[in-house]
Amino acid sequence: MAYDEGLAQRIRESVAGRVGVSEKRMFGGIAFLLHGSMVVGVSGTALMARVGKDAHADSLRRPHVREMDFTGRPMNGYVFIDAPGIETDDALAFWVDRCMRFVATLPPKAGK
Repeated sequence: MAYDEGLAQRIRESVAGRVGVSEKRMFGGIAFLLHGSMVVGVSGTALMARVGKDAHADSLRRPHVREMDFTGRPMNGYVFIDAPGIETDDALAFWVDRCMRFVATLPPKAGK
C-alpha cells in the first residue's frame, strides 16, 4: 500500500530536532519512532497515532478519528485520523504532540 508522502514530510518537519526520533517502514506505510517505539505513522492518507490506553476513548470522540484495526480486532491505544482531521499544521501538531507525550513515558526499546 502506498502512503501519503506529503503527510510523511509534514510529520518529519513536526518532529525535526527531537532527540531519539527515527523512521521505519511499517504496516505498509511509514512510522516515526521515539527511542524505538512507534509514535505516529502514515498508512494511505491516514495518520496512525499511538495515543495510549488512557487517551484512547477521548481520541475516538474527536472528529475524523476511527479505531485502528489491521487484524480484525481494534488495537487499544492506537487510532487512525483521516485526512480531514489533520489538514492544518495545528491539527497535525496536536496528534504528534499527544503521541510523543505518551510514548515518552515508555521505556526505550532494547537494541538488537
